[in-house]
Amino acid sequence: MALVTSGPGASNTVTGIANAYLDSIPIIVLTGQVPTHLIGTDAFQEVDIVGITRPCTKHNFLIKRVEEVAKTIHEAFHIARSGRPGPVLIDLPKDIMAAVTEYEPEPPRKIEEESPRPASKKAFYVMDLVAESKKPLILSGGGVILGGASEELRQLAWRTKMPVSSTLMGLGAFPGSDPLWLGMPGMHGTYYANMAISHCDLLIAIGMRFDDRVTGKIDHFAPNAKIVHVDVDASSINKNVMVDVPIVSDCKSALQSFNALLEQQNFSVTDDQRREWTEQISTWKRENPLSYCQSDTEIKPQFVIETLYKLTKGKAIITTEVGQNQMWAAQFYGYDEPNTFLSSGGLGTMGYGFPAALGVKIAFPDKLVVDIAGDGSIQMNIQEMATAIQDNIPVKIVLLNNGYLGMVRQWQQLFYGKRYSSTDMTYQPDFLKLAEAYGWKGLRATKPEEVEAVLQKGLAAPGPVLMDFRVSREECVYPMVRPGGPIHEMALGREMAN
Repeated sequence: MALVTSGPGASNTVTGIANAYLDSIPIIVLTGQVPTHLIGTDAFQEVDIVGITRPCTKHNFLIKRVEEVAKTIHEAFHIARSGRPGPVLIDLPKDIMAAVTEYEPEPPRKIEEESPRPASKKAFYVMDLVAESKKPLILSGGGVILGGASEELRQLAWRTKMPVSSTLMGLGAFPGSDPLWLGMPGMHGTYYANMAISHCDLLIAIGMRFDDRVTGKIDHFAPNAKIVHVDVDASSINKNVMVDVPIVSDCKSALQSFNALLEQQNFSVTDDQRREWTEQISTWKRENPLSYCQSDTEIKPQFVIETLYKLTKGKAIITTEVGQNQMWAAQFYGYDEPNTFLSSGGLGTMGYGFPAALGVKIAFPDKLVVDIAGDGSIQMNIQEMATAIQDNIPVKIVLLNNGYLGMVRQWQQLFYGKRYSSTDMTYQPDFLKLAEAYGWKGLRATKPEEVEAVLQKGLAAPGPVLMDFRVSREECVYPMVRPGGPIHEMALGREMAN
């Protein structure tokens, strides 16, 4: 829940609300408003926040009678959490907030009973497709995590021996250390995940919306596959990709139905049934693994992430900013549990990771929380360093400092002939001095041999710590699918390395 004042306070929430809307995050935003008799008069600090946010909320309310307050708040929480979760805004005029009324408690509405469930005939049909398939694949999204269906997803994959790829928002729903794991698909997905999508004969998409960054050119997406799409939001089905089996259901109910049928039928898959498919995937993994060119003189950002994973044994909760740092965190840190990777997916909001890390650390004070950041994105909300000190929130920042707005620079390099514009950040703060000014501990590494020691010291230190890693300035994120291209056509970075 967020509580803000009228005018600029309300309008400042719009980016956060849009972020929650695209990533299906349930939040309630209470905004102040001018008194009811001044609404529409261009009064001081008046904005039509209901009109502004109508396209990016599940619902919003303007309360005009104090008797409506309690009922509206109950309704807002129900709307935000039911179906496809999302943001709800309540606009509260000043005179309404100052009024007094009797509160009459209402029993909470049970969301679970209203969740749509898959028709049994469709569940049977999907299991028949699984039994007939030679090259099946599961593609899971953030809906699996939001729906609390990670365990059911794992059971389905293990019983059917289907490999699994997850979107950015779905990372952690399936263990990153599992042999069936293929990594993330799409523009910066793994070679083998994209090739598996391009060659599978059955694609079961669960709790994802076929975002353009995942699909690439639609005409070439899973061209040989029958596609099953499970989503709680009926409007998401057949919106971007036409599917063969649409199933409107929450992920948990659908996966429970699939697993129950497998149990009833005593379903099993032999190694021979999947041998050709698993060997093909193994070949793709062996020939084109996630990789980068090591350096004895420059710190590679991927090396920082790998070292962080080694030292934390994958047990940290990772938040990210947006850009190259986000993609490297998705590629080179393994996520075995849901809700251990938090990032801005649909909107790609710079500045997300640091305040998200603060919130996570408050919610899970015993967990190690690390924000993987870029030197551009971290400055969007750098003032929250004061919040961390004032409220004693001991988060850690791993800053991949390349002196650029890295992802934009990468596009300018690859697609615009290195005509760099507004991406060079040579004149940036000294982050160690900035950390000291805020009362943080600051550490820096400028050579590869310093990386592990800085991470060990920073992670072990009490209180908030900023670790500034001066990484290779023009390192690019690979693999990369060109914008609008098919996902089986990937630049792997070898030509750049040579």
